[in-house]
Amino acid sequence: MSAEIKNLKDLQNVEYSLEKLFSDAEDFLPLLGTDYVELYVGNAKQSALYYKTAFGFQSEAYAGLETGLKDRVSYVLKQDKIRLVLTTPLTSDSPINEHLQKHGDGVKVIALWVENATKAFEETTKRGARPFMEPTCEEDENGQVIRSGIYTYGETVHIFVERKNYQGIFLPGYRKWESHYNPEPTGLKFIDHMVGNVDWNEMNTWCEFYKKVMGFAQIISFDDNDISTEYTALMSKVMSNGNGRIKFPINEPAEGKKKSQIEEYIDFYNGAGVQHIAVATNDIVATVSAMRDRGVEFLYVPETYYDDLLERVGDIEEDIEVLKQHGILIDRDEEGYLLQLFTKPVVDRPTMFFEIIQRKGAQSFGKGNFKALFESIEREQESRGTL
Repeated sequence: MSAEIKNLKDLQNVEYSLEKLFSDAEDFLPLLGTDYVELYVGNAKQSALYYKTAFGFQSEAYAGLETGLKDRVSYVLKQDKIRLVLTTPLTSDSPINEHLQKHGDGVKVIALWVENATKAFEETTKRGARPFMEPTCEEDENGQVIRSGIYTYGETVHIFVERKNYQGIFLPGYRKWESHYNPEPTGLKFIDHMVGNVDWNEMNTWCEFYKKVMGFAQIISFDDNDISTEYTALMSKVMSNGNGRIKFPINEPAEGKKKSQIEEYIDFYNGAGVQHIAVATNDIVATVSAMRDRGVEFLYVPETYYDDLLERVGDIEEDIEVLKQHGILIDRDEEGYLLQLFTKPVVDRPTMFFEIIQRKGAQSFGKGNFKALFESIEREQESRGTL
């Protein structure tokens, strides 16, 4: 039995299965999935070109001056079940400008698809959530969408989207974005999980928020003994909704000899926020290869990582030499194994990045890779002078 599995059993004293892991989630807030993720960016048009070219997203919808908006512009990109909204302010007095000045480019909205946005708002606010957006009905010739929203960690918000009565391209007020430039997708399928970084001693506070306000359950916990190197450490808890479609790991710093990646993030983002978006693929080798060819930079994994790989994870279907060539990490739990790789930050500040993940049965988060991953991040921090 691996040390990872033994530790998980000690921590939870249950068989590692989805049914039991999610059994204590109160599902008063049924979530159907991630509807969209909205990023505030300094130049939405240029950012859209980057995500289309490098990640293989396709043009879907647009809103701006041409659609009657006077204060902002938004480009909507889609790849399979993943939808990104890139929003930029058009006026100097826009609150979006304040957000960009403080945080830089990053995730503002994690929108969740629900059956009833009004009920979602009522259930969460009566449990203590701070309102961001009262239930609002938006209509056009294609029907109506009801949206509502609450604040979570930092200035990040959750918007609840009820779209069962809408047949339009995205939301009322948007039009189809016609573009003759649509590079081939890279094989990204859906959002697997999204990770939030919070400040010292805030992890338990926000985990309790997700439990009390949104009915989530804690499914995994990692402390600084699990996630540490010679120099840095952090702690993390993974929260999931009742059906397991939405998973939010929450990280906080832990004491170490040098500044951890979480502290670096907090410093440059000026507070808590979304650290990374994990996107799933059915063929990580093909996806990573395509993205690297298009200019995406990934963290470097030393070849020594692969020396005892099969002893640690057992037999896998993939060719080890091919995985080594692409720097792909592998880990195993009781349900199977997973393959993962992390990009370098995709914005100028060392804040937001992406994880590419392929699950071959595994439901965990790559604990066996933490040391190699964090040492790689530390090498990047050292090059930036922020370790």
